[in-house]
Amino acid sequence: MMKCLLLVVWMVVLAGCAARPPPVTVAPGTWRQIDRDILAASQNATEQAEQFARDAMQEWRTLVYQRTETDFIPWFFSYRTHQWLSVKLSWYRLSAGDENDEVVDRLALYLQQQYRKRVLVPVARETDPVRIRERTVRFYVWLMAELLARIPPRYGVPADQFERWLEGIPAIALAPPPNRNASLQQLIGNERLDRLPAYRALTAHIHKAPAEVALWSEDGGISSVATQASRQLTNELTAGGITGVVSAMIGPAGALLSFGMMGVTALMREHQRPEQEALLRKSMSAAFDTEWREWLRSRDRGVMAGVHYLDDTLERQLTSRLEAPERPALRAP
Repeated sequence: MMKCLLLVVWMVVLAGCAARPPPVTVAPGTWRQIDRDILAASQNATEQAEQFARDAMQEWRTLVYQRTETDFIPWFFSYRTHQWLSVKLSWYRLSAGDENDEVVDRLALYLQQQYRKRVLVPVARETDPVRIRERTVRFYVWLMAELLARIPPRYGVPADQFERWLEGIPAIALAPPPNRNASLQQLIGNERLDRLPAYRALTAHIHKAPAEVALWSEDGGISSVATQASRQLTNELTAGGITGVVSAMIGPAGALLSFGMMGVTALMREHQRPEQEALLRKSMSAAFDTEWREWLRSRDRGVMAGVHYLDDTLERQLTSRLEAPERPALRAP
């Protein structure tokens, strides 16, 4: 009886083996077409990521304009502010002696801190270019996963073979060390990008990359031109107690907002204040818009820097593969 039972089991196993479909062999030409589709998917995702970044940056610009209008401009034109600047200047001069440059630097730092405190920091609690840059990369990766998922059914390629193919495509290549590298499969298959060492390395790589201009919203911005502005303000405050409207850098290095020289009396005349506020608003907007465009344009540190790195890496890898001789067919293990 036991022998009969074993015989039946053995026959069932053999029947199951016979029914198992043979491994799928994907032709080399199919894989080359898949590479073209992956390249097209990356280009598509990059274009949509760019629009995503532009919309997010428009939101940031609107918030900065609103905060500048409701907080910084009223603060800057208030009588109390100009009185306080005069007091600070006097204090700086007492502690600095004849060192005029030290006075200029200290006043410039104060003005920078006020703009950050009243505009940039509050807005950054909601959004800022650095955060937008990270969100744009995540959007690109998410969209790539969606687009790549459509490719295997198109050619009848088994999912496991397609994943193995993606494992062979570098997406992040910052070696050495090895944990600074990641394949395309690792990138799209990771639900938490911040837990992927190669992604963290990419973020650090972008942050440290040299930029063509100083991006003032990041740490270390608003320095050289603000110093020039402070020197102008210091001279005005020193010349017979006259207070001037500060020139400040809120754009690329070298962008100087010159708001003219106005005494305290003129500033306090209400009929002149709207005109001076309009001049300030126009000058700040022009410099800010220049910087805003640079955040969108810069491939090294702008909001699209991470996406451009991934797209360029994939394009370089896939173009090289497509130009190489055809590989033998990839068989299932």
